[in-house]
Amino acid sequence: MRVRDQQVFVLEDELEIGRLLCRSLEEHGYRSELFQRAADFQRRLRIRTPNLCIVDLGLPDGDGLQVVREIESSYRLPVIIVTGRGGVVDRVIGLELGADDYVVKPFDPREVVARVGAVLRRCTRSAESNNGRTSDLAKFGEWCFDFDRHTLTGADGTDVDLSAAEAQLLQVMVRQPNRILSRDLLLGTQGADDRSPFDRSIDVRISRLRQKVEADPKNPQVIKTVYGAGYMFTAKVDWVAKTD
Repeated sequence: MRVRDQQVFVLEDELEIGRLLCRSLEEHGYRSELFQRAADFQRRLRIRTPNLCIVDLGLPDGDGLQVVREIESSYRLPVIIVTGRGGVVDRVIGLELGADDYVVKPFDPREVVARVGAVLRRCTRSAESNNGRTSDLAKFGEWCFDFDRHTLTGADGTDVDLSAAEAQLLQVMVRQPNRILSRDLLLGTQGADDRSPFDRSIDVRISRLRQKVEADPKNPQVIKTVYGAGYMFTAKVDWVAKTD
């Protein structure tokens, strides 16, 4: 998809910052819409679906984290969170709720635009990869992973949804079982190759995946930590053709 065909919704209560973000996005070819209130943003979202949302966590009429939760659960859209709060807690919670990336204020608008591009490219690569394997399901343990639907199905037929970021991470791991995957490598597949060595986003997403695929997340048997090296997906993976 061409950049000029992609639309970004920006939820930012500080008007000048919002306008600056939208102007930067439009200078790089994206279409944008700015919202200062969560209620207006949510009404518009029910009418039109953008390619990506940028959400400020500090809003005058709602909780930005709740907005992120609703976007993930109802629309399954990529989200970049913006926060001016000093601690890492909100960023970690945002990632746990399904956000694909975060930016801390004050920021250079060019950095935000770059992160928008990285997230959208990752989503495009994921879709193209899925198109190349539309007949396959990955089975491991009691789980069946559907690349197209971003869904895990348990032995009892129960579906567990994955965020786009979780699905991308799981794809990388199931395709390389019993291999040590470094955090740097995994960060690269998540479109975040410019992160610092102390970035926690991969650890957060690994933790979220373990909550979904492990019988005992505190004693993981599917996704194991290799201390000082990274992570290893240790389950046996079988590829099964779709019947539908």
